Amino acid sequence: MSTLGIVVVEICDGNTITTIDVEGILEAEFPEVAVLMNECLNFCGLCAVRPYALVNNRRVFGKTPEECLDKIREVIKEELAQYQ
Repeated sequence: MSTLGIVVVEICDGNTITTIDVEGILEAEFPEVAVLMNECLNFCGLCAVRPYALVNNRRVFGKTPEECLDKIREVIKEELAQYQ
């Protein structure tokens, strides 16, 4: 039996990254990932500045939602590598 790492991606509902289906995309690509949509992540003002998410409590930013999603994928892969 293999052990799967759990990666949690948290996204604020007011963030511009929500213009793409981050939850659907990431959960389809990475079965080990849980995407949590939150009303607020308490980084006031950050949502208005640029797309971001928390990946296992690490802030990940991008200039566009697509760039941020790519960076989130990179961090997920780094996190999962710890379990292999």
